[in-house]
Amino acid sequence: MNSDQIMKIPLSKPVINDEVVEAALNALQNEKLVLGESVFKFEEEFARYLGVKFAISVNSGGTALLFAFLTLGLNKTYEIIAPSATFVSTVSSALFFKAKPIFADIDISTYSIDPLDVEKKVTEKTKVIVPVHLYGYPAKMDKLMTISEEKKVPILEDCAQAHGAEYKGKKVGTFGKIAIFSFYSTKNVTVCGDGGMVVTNDEEVAEFVKKLRDNGRKSKNTFDTVGFTARLNTVNAAIGRVQLRYLDKWNEKRRKIASIYDKILGTLDEVVIPPNPSMDANTVHHLYVIRVSECKRNLLGAWLKRNGIETAIHYPIPLHLQPLFARFKYKEGDLPFTEEWAKTVLSIPMFVEMTEDQVKYVGEKICEFFDKKVYENNKELEVDAEVWIKHLM
Repeated sequence: MNSDQIMKIPLSKPVINDEVVEAALNALQNEKLVLGESVFKFEEEFARYLGVKFAISVNSGGTALLFAFLTLGLNKTYEIIAPSATFVSTVSSALFFKAKPIFADIDISTYSIDPLDVEKKVTEKTKVIVPVHLYGYPAKMDKLMTISEEKKVPILEDCAQAHGAEYKGKKVGTFGKIAIFSFYSTKNVTVCGDGGMVVTNDEEVAEFVKKLRDNGRKSKNTFDTVGFTARLNTVNAAIGRVQLRYLDKWNEKRRKIASIYDKILGTLDEVVIPPNPSMDANTVHHLYVIRVSECKRNLLGAWLKRNGIETAIHYPIPLHLQPLFARFKYKEGDLPFTEEWAKTVLSIPMFVEMTEDQVKYVGEKICEFFDKKVYENNKELEVDAEVWIKHLM
């Protein structure tokens, strides 16, 4: 490929193959559109894939979190411990119950919640610990489970970005009392829209979530719980079933893409590549997120945009500094590793159908930025960087 040729490469792209389209059409034409056969089959297959007893589908990952907190009996007298390095819904659902979020710092080498900081922050008011397997990399669940057992505080796993990830040979979502998954359009398994799943080995929890999603319904015409209309549509479930069948194969493709990136970018002193799979943690690379110094990160984002490469920041403002949580009086400096993470992370393209040429092109453009010192005294790029970050914020 000519070095001057510009490729157009999106940040992510869901796989919508003929099998997905056929499944969607079949469900549309032959099943009940709400709580049709595909919904229950998807739940059974997802539970079997993880190795849990129950999986209950809902209309989004955010709803799954809300219902998980409800099952745990959260209220205004309790606290939850969660990372600030995550998407807002991990914690915002807890505010419906007026619970207090206690933000723990991350391990900067993995971007997941630091068990040592969690242990320091557990009190008699702690109702639940919420580890997030961010970007598809598992949190240190053995240490968190030890804390959970010693302190008698349940764990709610946020697996929204970690379908198929494993920690010490065990799939995430199977460690705590309850776990949630998201099937949003960019996830490793998508239902081509919004969708979520609550998973658990607790039958009482599972039955309660089934009621919550369906208006508090105990039987066809009997209602004994205040519930919601939060069911997963049948067509979406049919798509999810196809996606689930390919998940392991697609995760391997993501690992291959990541390995090419690692080889190219690992030679750059200015770039920190994502944590690699290890004996303990088998990541699924929902996102491929590099870290670059604060002074160069936005310039690099603008440079890549110039070259047809879409990027993003997941996430530029950590939760403890978001206006939503201002009432809890957190301030800059409270979570130093989380704040460093937010100022330096940059998500670059990662999707199953990404070609090797596309991966190499992205890597080469990042190398060019540093090798040719594109960032030095480049006023036009500085202007572009200001526009780029303003757009992302």
